[in-house]
Amino acid sequence: MQYILYPPRKLDATITLPPSKSISNRALVMHALAGGGPLPENLSDCDDTQVMVGALRDMPPTIDIKAAGTAMRFMSAYLAVTPGEHLITGTERMLHRPISVLVDALRYLGADIEYAGEEGFPPLRIRGRRLDGGPLVIPGDVSSQYISALLMIAPTLGSGLELRLAGEIISRPYIDLTLWLMGKFGAEAEWSDIDTITVKPKPYVPRQWVIENDWSAASYWYEMMALSEGGDDSLALCGLTDGSMQGDSSARYIFSLLGVKTAFDSTGPGALTTVRLRHNGRRLPRLEYDFVNSPDMVQTFVVCCAALGIRFRFTGLQTLKIKETDRVEALKAEMRKLGYVMRDTDGRELEWDGERCEPQADAAIDTYADHRMAMAFAPLALRRPGLRINDPQVVTKSYPGFWDDLRRAGFTIEEA
Repeated sequence: MQYILYPPRKLDATITLPPSKSISNRALVMHALAGGGPLPENLSDCDDTQVMVGALRDMPPTIDIKAAGTAMRFMSAYLAVTPGEHLITGTERMLHRPISVLVDALRYLGADIEYAGEEGFPPLRIRGRRLDGGPLVIPGDVSSQYISALLMIAPTLGSGLELRLAGEIISRPYIDLTLWLMGKFGAEAEWSDIDTITVKPKPYVPRQWVIENDWSAASYWYEMMALSEGGDDSLALCGLTDGSMQGDSSARYIFSLLGVKTAFDSTGPGALTTVRLRHNGRRLPRLEYDFVNSPDMVQTFVVCCAALGIRFRFTGLQTLKIKETDRVEALKAEMRKLGYVMRDTDGRELEWDGERCEPQADAAIDTYADHRMAMAFAPLALRRPGLRINDPQVVTKSYPGFWDDLRRAGFTIEEA
């Protein structure tokens, strides 16, 4: 399937964003470890969350988490401390996403885990049992989902967990989000040193929880506002909070450098509110930014900056190679189709110095089974009416209603 996108004459819409996938998936694990009860409210209906809901509810002998990387990491740790034997597997791409850092750490803590296929990769055969815990050292520059997976099971360990992160620590906001939510579920977990997190062996307690909406999803609407031509355009995004613990809430600050002004209807602590976006008319001519703490927004800013003619140098991209696709290579390939030549350094940096090439006629953006490729490129229709997106259904991984929301905002979407 292919979508052809045409923009509205004016951006003027109120959008209710989807619930946060990051918070939903963490809350589900803590809810299960607390003994169950009513599910958290406002759970995400995206693919990644729904496979976790099904797995935790049914606990079948074989758990297929499909393309959900979060579910693979979180469920592997959960199964290691939960009685029973399970095989956890996923899509072909998932079977090539490394997981040895997490498996090695769980085995060090006493977990019974075997590779059911290639060493270092899913599928995994896991026999759950009570683990003692204690001190553990892992690299700090691995996916924060490995770290969060270990932290979330730590309150169930006999001696708790003293987790030291060696070297550079990346995606720290996602670790802090995990610790914050663990505290809400009754755990005692905190940074005890600059590189060490200590979790006491204190069980979770059941509680009701309402999931905040998703700042990662908001970033695509920020991109639309940055790319829109109308000075009186406006967007209202519902269900966010000021002072959110979500790492991608930094979108409001970075996009302010690209001319987008953010205003909150309410700023009460923890209150869900509406965010209103408008132009302020001022943009930097060049942007340098370290995305080590918010790697999921790299695609958004690469596409947006290039379309605005803003040269950039982005660093902290080292985790992008193990996402749904190699996002650095995918970006370089798809942006070249549109006439932009970008260069990377060891997959850790991506730079555009303004170099252009001949764009492909009627170029169609490939999405590489990656939801964020589709959503990051879609706003380009505001500058390139008739933009084509291949396999647009990939957005269901995190934002199932994305295309419907674009239609509500006045976009015309044709199927080809």
